[in-house]
Amino acid sequence: MQLLLCATVKIFLCPLGFELQFRLGPSLQGRKVMVHTNYPLEGQPFQRHNFHVLEWNYPSGKDDDSDKFCSLNLKIAGSYQYYFGCGTTERSGGGYIVVDPVLYCITIQTYLSKCLGHLDDWPDRLRVAKESGLCVVQVLLLLADQLAVNPDFIPEGQSYSWVDVGALVEKLRKEWNMLCITDVVYNHTAANSVWIREHPECGYNLVNSPHLRPAWVLDRALWHLTTRVAEGRYKAKGLPADITNDSHLNAIRTVLRQDLFPEIKLWEFYQVKVESAVEQFRILLQNGFRFLAISLRDPGLKIVQDPQFRRYGNTVDMDSALETFVPHSSLPQHIEECCGWLRQKLSDLNKEQLHIIQQHQEQAANCIVGNVVYERLADHGPKLGPVNRKNPLVTRYFTFPYQDMTLEQELQLLDQPDKSCHFLAHNGWVMGDDPLRNFAEPGSNVYLRRELICWGDSVKLRYGNGPEDCPYLWAHMQKYTEITAKYFHGVRLDNCHSTPLHVAEFMLDVARAVCPNLYVVAELFTGSEELDNIFVTKLGIASLIREAMSAGDSHEEGRLVYRYGGEPVGAFVQPSLRPLMPSIAHAMFLDVTHDNECPIQLRSALDSLPSSAIVSMACCATGSTRGYDELVPHQISVVKEERFYPKWNPAAPATSASEVGFHTGIIAGKLALNKLHQELAAQGFIQVYVDQVDADIVAITRHCPSTHQSVVAVCRTAFKDPKTHQYDTNVPPMFIPGKIEEVILEARTVDRHAGTYKKDDGYINGMPEYTVEIKEHIPLQDSTVVKQAGVTSKGRSEFVQEITFQKLTPGSVIAFRVSLDPKAQKLVGVLRHYLSQFSPKYRRGSTADENPPEVLQKPLAQLMSKLTLADLNVLLFRCDSEEQEDGGGCYNIPGWETLKYAGLQGLMSVLADIRPNNDLGHPVCANLRQGDWLIDFVSNRLVNREGPLAQVGQWLGAMFNYMKHIPRYLIPCYFDAILVSTYTTALDAAYKLMSSFVQNGSSFVRHLALGSIQMCGVGRFPALPPLSAKIEDVPYRVNPITGQKEQCCVSLAAGLPHFSSGIFRCWGRDTFIALRGLMLLTGRHTEARNIILAFAGTLRHGLIPNLLGEGRCARYNCRDALWWWLQCIQDYATHVPQGHEILNCLVTRMYPTDDCEPRKPGEVEQPLYDVIQEALQRHLEGISFRERNAGPKIDMNMRDEGFSVAAKVDPATGFISGGNRFNCGTWMDKMGESEKARNKGMPATPRDGAAVEIVGLSKSAVRWVVELHAKGLFPYDGTKIHRDGKEVFVSYSQWNQQLQQSFEAAFWVSGDPKDPNEKHPDLVHKKGIYKDSYGASGPWCDYQLRPNFTIAMVVAPELFTAERAWKALDVAEKKLLGPLGMKTLDPDDMVYCGVYDNALDNDNYNLAKGFNYHQGPEWLWPVGYFLRAKLYFAKKLGQETYGQTVNLVKNVLSRHYTHLERSPWRGLPELTNENGQYCKFSCETQAWSLATVLEVLYDL
Repeated sequence: MQLLLCATVKIFLCPLGFELQFRLGPSLQGRKVMVHTNYPLEGQPFQRHNFHVLEWNYPSGKDDDSDKFCSLNLKIAGSYQYYFGCGTTERSGGGYIVVDPVLYCITIQTYLSKCLGHLDDWPDRLRVAKESGLCVVQVLLLLADQLAVNPDFIPEGQSYSWVDVGALVEKLRKEWNMLCITDVVYNHTAANSVWIREHPECGYNLVNSPHLRPAWVLDRALWHLTTRVAEGRYKAKGLPADITNDSHLNAIRTVLRQDLFPEIKLWEFYQVKVESAVEQFRILLQNGFRFLAISLRDPGLKIVQDPQFRRYGNTVDMDSALETFVPHSSLPQHIEECCGWLRQKLSDLNKEQLHIIQQHQEQAANCIVGNVVYERLADHGPKLGPVNRKNPLVTRYFTFPYQDMTLEQELQLLDQPDKSCHFLAHNGWVMGDDPLRNFAEPGSNVYLRRELICWGDSVKLRYGNGPEDCPYLWAHMQKYTEITAKYFHGVRLDNCHSTPLHVAEFMLDVARAVCPNLYVVAELFTGSEELDNIFVTKLGIASLIREAMSAGDSHEEGRLVYRYGGEPVGAFVQPSLRPLMPSIAHAMFLDVTHDNECPIQLRSALDSLPSSAIVSMACCATGSTRGYDELVPHQISVVKEERFYPKWNPAAPATSASEVGFHTGIIAGKLALNKLHQELAAQGFIQVYVDQVDADIVAITRHCPSTHQSVVAVCRTAFKDPKTHQYDTNVPPMFIPGKIEEVILEARTVDRHAGTYKKDDGYINGMPEYTVEIKEHIPLQDSTVVKQAGVTSKGRSEFVQEITFQKLTPGSVIAFRVSLDPKAQKLVGVLRHYLSQFSPKYRRGSTADENPPEVLQKPLAQLMSKLTLADLNVLLFRCDSEEQEDGGGCYNIPGWETLKYAGLQGLMSVLADIRPNNDLGHPVCANLRQGDWLIDFVSNRLVNREGPLAQVGQWLGAMFNYMKHIPRYLIPCYFDAILVSTYTTALDAAYKLMSSFVQNGSSFVRHLALGSIQMCGVGRFPALPPLSAKIEDVPYRVNPITGQKEQCCVSLAAGLPHFSSGIFRCWGRDTFIALRGLMLLTGRHTEARNIILAFAGTLRHGLIPNLLGEGRCARYNCRDALWWWLQCIQDYATHVPQGHEILNCLVTRMYPTDDCEPRKPGEVEQPLYDVIQEALQRHLEGISFRERNAGPKIDMNMRDEGFSVAAKVDPATGFISGGNRFNCGTWMDKMGESEKARNKGMPATPRDGAAVEIVGLSKSAVRWVVELHAKGLFPYDGTKIHRDGKEVFVSYSQWNQQLQQSFEAAFWVSGDPKDPNEKHPDLVHKKGIYKDSYGASGPWCDYQLRPNFTIAMVVAPELFTAERAWKALDVAEKKLLGPLGMKTLDPDDMVYCGVYDNALDNDNYNLAKGFNYHQGPEWLWPVGYFLRAKLYFAKKLGQETYGQTVNLVKNVLSRHYTHLERSPWRGLPELTNENGQYCKFSCETQAWSLATVLEVLYDL
């Protein structure tokens, strides 16, 4: 599993035994990152604060940030922290991982220890759990002294210790195979704990927490009110002891407002003694004190709260008083005037405090009345009856360990620390409170406002920030934790949300040091999944307690089953290496917890069985609390219950209160359900489907994805009592796909007429009137619940059984074991058999094929090995227009969209989004379930081809034939499995046909190399002109229309989808910018050679065509394509072994002269070196011609002047110069199209004169032919031309030197006004750059900052001074570099606009009809040249600069890798709008974008 480094509070659950890999996200690539974790090293104990650094692994053997990872082998369950640092920052981010022990098998029952009796009696009472099929018991120990065994467990005359408890736990494990967990309570202790009296500093008392003094005063006043009410002293005021109606509640409010609050004057704890403060102020003024310094504090009078919270103990910040109230002079009357102002202000502030306290008192009154309503009036409350000392008006908030005295006497104790230290705050919980806030700490008014739902038998513990704050408490609880972890297998963190996180972390670390595989569960009532996640991740909680009782109806109960566990039925098979996705915490899903009300009170007794069955079908830990199965009709109170649980006796009569057996309550049903739950978990039934059949019936399916067996439980709930609610007698029939093998169980809750419930005095007894009528493992025909079962068939793959019910009464459950029909079961086994060649995951449930088709007898990899890269283009890619050329098209999903490719990648891109989320509702999945159209499209498209591709199609067809016979709900899963297997095998085959650079490269390199397959293909019609018949290794085919043999060379599309087919597929410039990256670096040398020679055959006027148009429709309107072509020949000679031999290859010339008609192949042939010589000679001679068919026929926007093409070598500089302001002969070739804006026929970027990249490319070419000639590989050292009416010889060596000497003088913009080389210093607006052109008709165009000079830097770096080049690159980085591309124009330029909208037609000259195509939008391919230039010149400037540049390059390219992975086209776009924004007019994937990025990785 892979985790991208980031900071998060999501839960990342990692199964035990997996490997977790940390990989760099895009923002971290190119930076020095160190990952630290506290996951322990092999053989070492876990120490929370002991972190170690993980080492990076490099799969490709190179320091490639896109692929490197560090990893952990997860062998120990728990929560572990990681963090990472960048550069000098130690912590840049981090998070937690939770190693999950996988706990689907657990079934648990909760017990109150005090109801188990003496320790000797525990086995007889716990045996109920064993006989009910449970595997874990949870015992709530309820300890006053955490370090000693509760005396109640020890019979008289015996002496038991924790060792004896441990022995019992171990006996349960060995003899019953049952684990035992217990509660640990850290945030409170019993109020009667002896040690808390001896160490009151361990609680919140009035000495260490004086902010609680006002709340204590209120609490004591309420106690005295209780005694007076109990004595009837408020009866005259309408408040009797027995509170029964709303008038009594109103009387409580009246008494509080009129009697109690005025008596205790709580506001005085928050007020200032005005006259004392004024007197102090007066003395300061009389002594001449002035606050004269300039204050940086907030203005205004400051009141300081008395930290001891005494009455009128608040003081005035005299500095603020002196600053606020300044006398006019030191005269007494002015001082008195000032004191009067202060007196008035303090009186006002005291009134404000009074108002605040009155608001607190009003809330306290609301809470008090609300408490009384619940405890005495509410139907679902305990109905405590009259107010008395045992059941006071409200629960006391503080302990009071002294004899009764008057309130006045008690208040005097406030000032006696030896007494007030024993007034300890009780614990409880606060509705809707922030669980990360401690409600007993200063700043909280919970106790004052009576918002605490208080547990009067407990004292809240005060830990402080660490052991140093309360040493005894930390030591005591550490020892308690060690004892618990030593003798129990797990712990439940009681009241976890109110336990300080740092305390729980510390204690669990202690526990895990004793028991490393401790099972930790917790109850969390935070009300927020994000807050839950904080606790789960920091504490390593294995399961969070959830309960079915939280559901208000059967629909919600079913939803909880779906939420708390399992994949959906028919889920996709996930890859072994996959991103680690956030998930919710594992649930321990209980029928009901011991803390909450009994379901029988809120629902009905008959609902216990079906709701329990719903819970049991959840794919997570499940359980209940003791008493639920016995139908105890009330909550078993943790505080007040004093009776014992009944013991186990299998023959116990129905009326027995002291014993229970199989016939008690629903125990027999629960035994069957618990066994089923454990069986489903053990056998891998990890998929879940919940069907709400009607308002009361829920059907839950658990499915095993390898054997495809299912268990379907149909549960009819009874949320309302059937005795008082009329249930519908018409139960809808059910349609169960597959063959019902057996009825696993059918159970009904029935009335056995054994008397009515009477609460027993000694034992916690249940309702005797109900029991379970149950049958297990019976044939369908023996069922009494099912009336009849018919078999229907929906087509060849849908075998469905229709079930009609007769006795599915409220309170009933029936569970079916379902298999696929025998034919489907066999065929899915065969399918898994063939898939097991790709992954061992499919071995389980596989069956060998008795009569395998011939095409399946060979491994798919063997069939794939016969494919060429051109075949793989058909198999994997081809966009809609490419397919349409062959008479087909890409598949359209009705109601959704058309796939991007007809090949496998079209589906793989969509499935990659569906698979991780198991989005089975996606339109593609729906289409697959509905019919075979898409399935047949995938295979038939290939079968209709010839040769090896047809064999692959037949292989797919044979696999699909098996798949078509399995149920439709499984089709998406197996279709994906087949496609993934085919796709990955195809990729392996593709990489084997490529260069070692690709084979040994990173994932990024391989992803980019797929662009070669994406862009390079053979269409129905030849895109390239024919090569000489004498060239070897040229592919041929028979034309399906003419029957003639013809060449079928691979051509390179410029971009998809717009430039992929017909005459618009091949462009000279695009082809040769992309050829090095996509063909030479990937090892496609022969195909690259063929493209070079095919274009050579179209040379005319000394130029290579821009639009190839198969040679016959070529346009020779660009000045740069020839030089890119020459650069590729040079690259070919450099990269390919014996590559210089291409110079001797014969070229069949289509246009041996400028004006001839196309010649037949082979009619005129000459070696490539002669074609090169002709191109160079023609440029030196000067090229000038008018395009053929000039006019709207070939360009409907160009003006007449634009059809005149000119290019020549400037004799003064050696630069290739040409063009005019009406055409655009470089890659920035946008021609205006808008008549409305009057830009039609005007190029946006003519770049006439000498374009900088053409100068660089020509320098590279001339240098190369000079070197070739010196080696005897090129026969020409120059050429004769006519100049000034004379024939002269120009040597290439001389030309090379001239370019070298002229370049920087002409192109460098120094910014120095005295620079003798600068002709237009007034046009310079960016210095330290290289001009974009030289000698443009619009001189300002030369000085525009564009990214083109970086191209010259890469192809002819010798032209540049390293220091100057670095400065220019720095400017380009700051001004032009975007997230993915390079801005095509300086954003400071007045015509810059970064958003390209080709559909916009308004009157804006600079924007209309996309006129700004190259005036700001960020094109991707120049990034490659910019980064390569940075790398080249960084090396020249030293190792430190180079290291920094490598990091920059990695960081920039990380964004391209991210885009490549996420793009459904699996490509890089032509361009983006400014700042990387998506541009809908761009090609989604562009050849040169992919190629130049790949070239950067090659340079790295």
